[in-house]
Amino acid sequence: MTDPTLLFHALILGIVEGLTEFLPVSSTGHLILVGQLLDFNDDKGKVFEIAIQFAAILAVVWEYRVRLFHTLASMTSEAVSQRLAINLIVAFLPAAVLGFLFLKQIKTYLFNPFVVASALIIGGILILWAERRQHVVHAETVDDLTWQDALKVGFAQALAMIPGTSRSGATIIGGLFFGLSRRAATEFSFFLAIPTMFAATFYDVYKNRDLFSMADFELFAVGGVVSFISAFLAVRGLIYFISRHDFTVFAWYRIVFGVLVLVSAQQGWVDWGTH
Repeated sequence: MTDPTLLFHALILGIVEGLTEFLPVSSTGHLILVGQLLDFNDDKGKVFEIAIQFAAILAVVWEYRVRLFHTLASMTSEAVSQRLAINLIVAFLPAAVLGFLFLKQIKTYLFNPFVVASALIIGGILILWAERRQHVVHAETVDDLTWQDALKVGFAQALAMIPGTSRSGATIIGGLFFGLSRRAATEFSFFLAIPTMFAATFYDVYKNRDLFSMADFELFAVGGVVSFISAFLAVRGLIYFISRHDFTVFAWYRIVFGVLVLVSAQQGWVDWGTH
């Protein structure tokens, strides 16, 4: 029987992962902070994060299951499905290649409070800039994206390897700068999360395979279910939100969170170099 305290920690972290993975606020930063507060940042905690991240991806797959199934089924017959598939492959490649080449160096040198805080604050400022500049939209929906649009978003996603940047934040805000509507940028970010996060998850599973144990099944089950549900709600909630509002609130949240990172690091409350 798993310790009830650990199960409670799994529940909290599952909620945090699910709610922050697809919002432009940096899930990594939140997981570091909450993991420290719960004293759940050891090797088991890191493996647990892999499990709840996988559950969050499944929430996106479930939300867009009809579109994804149709795309796969009509890949050889419909130009729209072919375009989406090509765009996802093109957008996936920059992060895949750069991650393969530089991931070790990034984890060694960039996981520190100054980088995390700077990425959060700079990202917030870029969101404010993106929302206050004049929007020239040439892609209203995901189906309007060209492969050149996808490649640009892919390079924006690669910036998310810098801790604190936020994968969804980089792709969504990058999309706005590149002429995508808010909905197109957000939905393409969701679709792009599927191959990107699956690849990252399987790599982490392989790298940490010796740390997985059936004794942790209850822990992973609780965290995974909660992560799935909260991610599903976050995805739906964000689509509803952007139909009525812009991303300004996330910009100010990032800036405040970035200041919190600096203060907590300076005071020694959180070790931001643990990941």
